[in-house]
Amino acid sequence: MADPFLKLIEEAIYLEWNIGKLYTLFHSMFPEDAEFWWLLALEEKNHAALIRSGLEYFTTGNYFPASLVDMNMEGLKVANQKVLSWLREFEENPPTRKAAFEIGLEIENFAGELHFQNYVESQGSSRIDLIFKELNRHDKDHAKRIRLYMDKVGYDCI
Repeated sequence: MADPFLKLIEEAIYLEWNIGKLYTLFHSMFPEDAEFWWLLALEEKNHAALIRSGLEYFTTGNYFPASLVDMNMEGLKVANQKVLSWLREFEENPPTRKAAFEIGLEIENFAGELHFQNYVESQGSSRIDLIFKELNRHDKDHAKRIRLYMDKVGYDCI
């Protein structure tokens, strides 16, 4: 596996992990939505673990499904920096409940997150694709779930 590809996978893992950390922060800040944010945080961390396992087990034979991660390193880095800046900011200056939902929607529309979602929904037919999709079959469409939850609690969707 080429070194730039390895760096790309690591950046994608880092993005998923950081999003999980941000959702965990929302979980602790908004008790009324704690269960919702906790589930999303776990799923994002699961995405990171899924990509990490692919890195550890499928790259040796070049079996890693390249379409699993966004191939735009700059986009992944920008998204990561944005999430990290929110983490720093919100520890000092917590967002409003509505802002947390809006940020969640923004995150789920990042190129890397959309790419992961598109991969999970695609018709890939390799054995590796089927394994990754089966492992991730319940952890999908976070943007839709955030919108539905916002509707449920009475916030207009963006």
